[in-house]
Amino acid sequence: MTRKVRVGLLGCGVVGTGIVRLLHDNARTIEGRLGAPIEIVGIAVRDLSKPRDAIVSAPLVTEDAMRVATHPDVDVVVEVMGGLHPAGELVKAALDLGKHVVTANKALLAEEGDALLETAEQKKVDLYFEAAVAGGIPIIRVLREGLASDRIVALRGIVNGTSNYVLSRMQHEGLDFADVLKDAQRLGYAEADPTLDVGGGDAAHKLAILATLAYGARVHPREILKEGIDTVGAVDMRYAERFGFVIKPLAIARPVKWGREEALDLRVHPALVSKSSVLASIGGALNAVFVEGAMLGPCLMSGPGAGALPTAMSVVSDIVDVGRNMLVDSHARVPTRAFRGESLQAMRVRPSAEHRCRWYLRFSVADQAGVLARIAGVLGGFDVSIEQMVQEGGRGGSSDPATLVMLTHEAREGDVREALSEIARLAYCHEAPRALRVEEDA
Repeated sequence: MTRKVRVGLLGCGVVGTGIVRLLHDNARTIEGRLGAPIEIVGIAVRDLSKPRDAIVSAPLVTEDAMRVATHPDVDVVVEVMGGLHPAGELVKAALDLGKHVVTANKALLAEEGDALLETAEQKKVDLYFEAAVAGGIPIIRVLREGLASDRIVALRGIVNGTSNYVLSRMQHEGLDFADVLKDAQRLGYAEADPTLDVGGGDAAHKLAILATLAYGARVHPREILKEGIDTVGAVDMRYAERFGFVIKPLAIARPVKWGREEALDLRVHPALVSKSSVLASIGGALNAVFVEGAMLGPCLMSGPGAGALPTAMSVVSDIVDVGRNMLVDSHARVPTRAFRGESLQAMRVRPSAEHRCRWYLRFSVADQAGVLARIAGVLGGFDVSIEQMVQEGGRGGSSDPATLVMLTHEAREGDVREALSEIARLAYCHEAPRALRVEEDA
């Protein structure tokens, strides 16, 4: 008799239901590739009374998640509940009992992944998480296996679909942030509380995972610079286009020299990218990861970053991988974090003040003689030189403010921030200056 891979599913919302459907609809194909059937033997939910898709077998459903996670009939625990608690306790309990785990929980991996992955290594079981980053894009496998022989020079990505959707509509329709966000919530692209998405927290969780896989570094999200897209206005979209750019929500990781040591440059923020760049064309809720290998060169992967079936596809692909390992007893053959545990290192993250790039600066100021010269003087005093400039608005000494927009030459971030802080204190500044980085070759 062919051995079965028995799954305990923790969570049966949109993604969980997608997993059930995919395992049902593609059962024959999956069994042909795996060599054994995959059977769901238990499904844990928070509320039994909630209506569910008919594809979900009612006798399998329970509110006792710990029972599913620790049941002796379960070979692979699949966690798609989200959040840190009780997901963390359930995953740890499963690992402690020598069960394999597949999760889509980027927050759990970014915050507590080190301890959970070390437990998996000690117990010689698999902990897979392809769906935790960029949904249906197989970036985890690519970094862990496909690029195992290469050195990653840089990694840039659009890894939050909500932010990309909002900025894309702002760009194409000339709308402001608040209007697009409200519509995105109505359409289901954004949560009722969108802070984690539009504030950069979600992307930082994903970047922490990617940095570990790409560089063998132990990275915590709190070390990553995070700036949200909520400071970007329709006016910035217009000026960016005038200069030949679009604004995209980027997650960036690359090794850099800092003094005599190697460090990591890790950032999540909106940035101007050239309209001719590969990431400029990634619109809507799509995700994309642009990887540059020392030997491979540039490589772009793009696709749906969320949604029931794209995410479920990645989860089930992980289940198939774990099942293959089970059938030949070869767990942990490929290190889950791409590097063996003993090879992981605590690399320093370079302070954002040391980053150098070109800048987009926007000022709303009184339309008075000498204002431009004063602003240019302050910038020059901090070694920030102007490459291009546009001035609009105002009416020759009227009370209407003028708008100054500048592109700078490459400048140190710490110097730019100090200059802007001084300019913001000037009496003729009507609002805080806006600053966005220009990301080259994105």
